[in-house]
Amino acid sequence: MAKLFFKYGTVFSAKSLNLIATAHNYETQGKKVLLLIPGIDTRSGGYISTRAGFKKEAESITPETNIMDIFHNHLKHHEKIDCVLVDEVQMLKPEHIDQLREITLLFKTPVICYGLRMSYTLELFEASKRLLELADKLEEVKTVCWYCNSKATHNLKLVDGKPEYKGNPIDIGGLEKYIPVCYGHYAHPPTTFKNEAK
Repeated sequence: MAKLFFKYGTVFSAKSLNLIATAHNYETQGKKVLLLIPGIDTRSGGYISTRAGFKKEAESITPETNIMDIFHNHLKHHEKIDCVLVDEVQMLKPEHIDQLREITLLFKTPVICYGLRMSYTLELFEASKRLLELADKLEEVKTVCWYCNSKATHNLKLVDGKPEYKGNPIDIGGLEKYIPVCYGHYAHPPTTFKNEAK
């Protein structure tokens, strides 16, 4: 049986770079990949992009999208899809995760999802929760805390240089808003904050 993977990490753990490298590996072998990204993430305009400057075009998923329809549409043009790669998966709906699970079962196609496990409010994203329930394999994509050399496990949101712990869990932003931190620096951040690029 093809597997459903959830590769999760904090912000700035190179998840999108990892995804693009995986797509490149498949395509180098002449294989077809289907790339998906939530339509709610308007930063990239239909592309999966990295801070290192790499980007690849992807299908946008709206709340109303049935991923099975996109998969079937691509099968009309290709004999086979060898892998489905999903970026920013935490922004999808739980039913999208069920559809991705169905793809692994019905078409024997592996699906690899990249995203955050939980928000800056320490709540599991709904889609991430569903992935934790359904995924065959979980893999942490690691990075280090912004303030020390411990492993980053949480996302700290800074608003006007001050930590923010409440609000809408889905609040799109980059380094101007979020930094990866260990739990110690999440719970007790430094009194002087920095979130400018190092």
